[in-house]
Amino acid sequence: MASSAITPSAAGLRALSHPTRLKMLMLLRLEGPATATQLAQQLKLNTGAASYHLRQLAEHGFIAEDTERGDARDRWWKAAHESTRANLDARSGEEEAESAEAYLHTVALMYTETLMQHAEERRYLPAPWQAASTTSDWHLRLTPKRAEQLVEALAKLIDDWREDGEDASGTGSFVVNLNAFPRPGTVVLEGDDS
Repeated sequence: MASSAITPSAAGLRALSHPTRLKMLMLLRLEGPATATQLAQQLKLNTGAASYHLRQLAEHGFIAEDTERGDARDRWWKAAHESTRANLDARSGEEEAESAEAYLHTVALMYTETLMQHAEERRYLPAPWQAASTTSDWHLRLTPKRAEQLVEALAKLIDDWREDGEDASGTGSFVVNLNAFPRPGTVVLEGDDS
């Protein structure tokens, strides 16, 4: 992949706010290059719809054509980055705020779907994978600055926590979702005069 992360524009966040596109990007990142036909089969779409979503992802720099694969008939696509780092700055304009909110809703839906799938299959996992899994939460009292430092430290820790070599024996695809935010309803919102 060209670089490790992309920080999308407001238009890019809008493009990613479609669940199918976010799923396609995830599949290309996790499973490697694919054609529109292959992705259509996995996501139960028609090939035309898959091609449209792939073009939208390419337009915003999330994916690129894999020119080392395919021929005149098959067009292969690959992820252009390992991760997406959304800049959800509250001080941005209305358009950026709406794009960020739509993106967050889609991400929350995907996280929920993945967590529900884990809950359904957890008891069937081998014991070592059950022991390695958690759905823990912590409620801390922090200033915004300390909260930001915590998120940065956790992101760095997670980025550095990889097995050496992709084919290391006994490895599996392990999901880490980092959700960090003020508990809803506990912080006075800007513009709230009540």
